[in-house]
Amino acid sequence: MDTVELPVVVGVDGSDAASDALDWAAELAGRRGLPLRVVHASLWERYEGYIPGTSADRPAERLHSEAVLATAAERAGRRVPALKVMTDLAADDAVTALLRAGQSAEALVVGSRGRGEFASLLLGSVGLGIAARALCPVVVVRGRPENVRGGMNRVAVGIAERERPGDQEPAPPSAAVAFALREARLRGGELEAVHAWRCAGPEDHGAREGHGRREECRGRESPGGREGREEHGAYEGQGAREAHTRRAAELLDETLGGASAAGLPPVPVAHRPVEGSARKALLDASAHADLLVVGARRRQGHFGMQLGLVNHAVLHHARCPVAVVPVS
Repeated sequence: MDTVELPVVVGVDGSDAASDALDWAAELAGRRGLPLRVVHASLWERYEGYIPGTSADRPAERLHSEAVLATAAERAGRRVPALKVMTDLAADDAVTALLRAGQSAEALVVGSRGRGEFASLLLGSVGLGIAARALCPVVVVRGRPENVRGGMNRVAVGIAERERPGDQEPAPPSAAVAFALREARLRGGELEAVHAWRCAGPEDHGAREGHGRREECRGRESPGGREGREEHGAYEGQGAREAHTRRAAELLDETLGGASAAGLPPVPVAHRPVEGSARKALLDASAHADLLVVGARRRQGHFGMQLGLVNHAVLHHARCPVAVVPVS
């Protein structure tokens, strides 16, 4: 039986942000040997509040939409000459149209849209709605030009704590890790795996949570007065930090070891366990990456925004494109 070839889908609306997304999507499809499907929703401008400023006499909505698609298809063909490009004019709002297209897509690519002076920081409602709900990987093209162009030769991926299998066999790679590894391999670059952990503050005393969240790193009370307590606490605190650092490194080895065991070609990997917040660790990693990959858990029967605080932060503030990969 022949394997169905799913396209890379990109949403366009004639804006500069959409043009950046189109270029990025064309290159992604070219790397993976897949067709590109260009989608324009006829209600896009009304949904986002965007009004093209190219002419005082706007064409009819249908003519304008067809012109947007034709221009996008021509641009994608110039970007990747051998690329197969398909176009789709959807009579719907952008989020609904792209979520529907994403049901049979390798990945969905959208631009980052903001308003006014915050345009470089804030994600538009279309990108946020799609990243929160799509069943396929979603790439939001944002960040500095040098990162968007792929000048860093690196893909970063956030590694979350997960349940470890009872046996000794390596776990299969998560969807996010597999996506990041494939991109790093196709780009001929390095993969940076980031896992953050935090010590508990005084208000968290006595509460030891799962690794990758707040963990107890302070020493217990010690006899011998204040100096003795401080010295003993510092010694135990340092020992706890070293233990947590080792556990973070083990998690990265285990996660990426499972990916290697799955038969993926080798990719240079940099392991980066970080003491601190996951938000800061991932945003720091985005500064020197061509792509930041994060996982987003999709709960069956839950129809709300399924992203989480850390993913919200990187989608709004990362300095490179962000891939949100659903994890069931």
